[in-house]
Amino acid sequence: MSKPKNTITAIIFLSFFLLIFPSNSSAKKPQYFSYNESRFNQSEDSEFFKTLGSASIDGGALQITPDTLNAAQIFLINKSGRAMFTRRFKIWEASKTGNTSLDLVLSFNSTFTVNVYPASPNDTHAEGLAFIIAPNISDIPENSYGQFLGLTNSSTDGNINNRFIAIELDTSKQAFDPDSNHLGLDINSVNSTKTVSLSDHDIVIAPEQAKTKNNTVWIEYNGTTKILDVYMALEGSPRPKEPLLSEIINLKTYLNQYSYFGFAASTGKTAQLNCVLMWNLTVELLPEHKDRTGLIVGLGVGIPVVIILVILLMAYGYYWNKRRHIDDPNILGALKSLPGTPREFTFKELKKATNNFDDKMKLGQGGFGVVYKGVLASENTTIAVKKFSRESIKGKDDFLSELTIINRLRHKHLVRLEGWCHKNGMLLLVYEYMPNGSLDHHLFGGSEKTLSWGHRYKITYGIASGLHYLHNEYNQKVIHRDLKANNILLDSNFNARLGDFGLARAIDNERTSYAELEGVPGTIGYIAPECFHTGKGTRESDIYGFGAVVLETVCGQRPWTKVGGFICLVDWVWKLYREGRILDAVDKRLGEDYVPEEAEKLLLLGLACSHPIANERPKTQAIFQIVSGSGQVPLLPPFKPAFVWPSGEPLDGEEQSTASNTPDETPMNSSFYGSSGWSLNGESRESYVRYSDITTRV
Repeated sequence: MSKPKNTITAIIFLSFFLLIFPSNSSAKKPQYFSYNESRFNQSEDSEFFKTLGSASIDGGALQITPDTLNAAQIFLINKSGRAMFTRRFKIWEASKTGNTSLDLVLSFNSTFTVNVYPASPNDTHAEGLAFIIAPNISDIPENSYGQFLGLTNSSTDGNINNRFIAIELDTSKQAFDPDSNHLGLDINSVNSTKTVSLSDHDIVIAPEQAKTKNNTVWIEYNGTTKILDVYMALEGSPRPKEPLLSEIINLKTYLNQYSYFGFAASTGKTAQLNCVLMWNLTVELLPEHKDRTGLIVGLGVGIPVVIILVILLMAYGYYWNKRRHIDDPNILGALKSLPGTPREFTFKELKKATNNFDDKMKLGQGGFGVVYKGVLASENTTIAVKKFSRESIKGKDDFLSELTIINRLRHKHLVRLEGWCHKNGMLLLVYEYMPNGSLDHHLFGGSEKTLSWGHRYKITYGIASGLHYLHNEYNQKVIHRDLKANNILLDSNFNARLGDFGLARAIDNERTSYAELEGVPGTIGYIAPECFHTGKGTRESDIYGFGAVVLETVCGQRPWTKVGGFICLVDWVWKLYREGRILDAVDKRLGEDYVPEEAEKLLLLGLACSHPIANERPKTQAIFQIVSGSGQVPLLPPFKPAFVWPSGEPLDGEEQSTASNTPDETPMNSSFYGSSGWSLNGESRESYVRYSDITTRV
């Protein structure tokens, strides 16, 4: 009976859809604009560029500042210029629903080769060149020479109304610069938001005259993930595997809806030639408008037919609702209405892919289901299939919660959802397959090879990046609520991916937490102490879980490990820190094969994130800066502070609640979570001091 039922449903819905929305499949395909020039010519390329200030098209190149060494020096110094592509591009399109997570933002790739050549025989150079996305092509700021790179001047620098983003190649050190040879991300200012010293990568923007070399820059932006990557290498070299600069940035926040691409540069008291020798630009074209002709015609012609179809659907629904069936129409409706409509797999193909969910294909098991490895033979693709174990309404809520959240998340350090299946009461999610399994497996699962220090640090970086995206970059703010080593998955290059969003919840911008109706969310050892009093997850409790993962990654010990006379890992590490021998906590399996400075930094970061007082833990932005090397670990007291409840500042002003049991009804040991301070040699310390007292005591 199921086959006719499915056929009738398909016919009715297809008829309804075609009447209202006539087919226009070509409109759904991304359209791109591409410009490619390897040798610029004034007569041929002048229509594509508007040159401003001292810029010109000459000598086969875009000369952003004066291009001759024969002119008097006064002609070369204190100059600025821009060469802007004359085509205007639509950068973003706001969602009609008002849901900013559904906004469209273009993707683009910009590859160019530059020659930056010192103009004076003693090889002094100034100031730099930048790739820019700007709101117009009609003017260049006055007095934008010197340190301002043709982007701003002393009165406009930093003004939010500038509405530009630039990638600078800076060859002159200012007070706010790391050195005179660096890459920078500029937003409305020449004081870069993020900088990377190129000397650390054996790249010189402006080599000596006798060692002239050209460099190629690749700038790639993904409008879905909002990730901006910048690569650089000598001309003729392939694009490096890893970007020099990588940043999550939403162009909609900083750019006008319509903007222009181009280059800017300047000279100062000394000079250099700033030439663009080659440029390839590929830009995704966002739709300018939506053609609603089909909708109008469909409504005018199809309304009578639609009325008939509605009547038929009502009768059809009444008939089938009288029958006892397993598939939940509420779930199916929610699945089919998901943004982007992820692929619907048939149960038959997933059953075949997993060899009828054979235990030999099992990758892991958790509180919400079992994960199997699957192979789609027809597509030669390996997948991971999560089969939900709960058949109750609660289980279906978990399924929809995870699917709704992860379907809209786009980040290179989050596991990507491939599709779903709901059949015969069975709920399944399909993910991309992570060939290196989980972090937990490599640390504790009997892996033949010890996880190297380089991989451990790289994994920590990925976790920090993914968590920062969830807490700050994704519009709706997501708390994961179950950060643990088993939920950190690793791709073929050991890049970390956050997975298992079964407990995750989205919170709106006016709130700081998501309150559970029952139980305490998370897993023993990773749950923040305040969660046992509030019964809710917060960004701060996520950070506590992150701290537990960092410590077990560095130490090679689980958070609840009894070690050194202590009943949990964090208390032991805090004791070693107090005694000035924190590196004794590093996993002994590594031997001497690790970087002491990095290990100490991560151990201190793990302690800071494990602070018993929620509002003393660092935020994800600071965490990401610390791991990436641009921030310092906060100062820690020598003794682990005592957990105090109620805390000085309620997390969101909501009424407090208590919960005495974990989700699996395991009794809590309050000292395990730090609520009884620290212990020494297995004996509890009876006299505790507040955090504010500790900082002045020792």
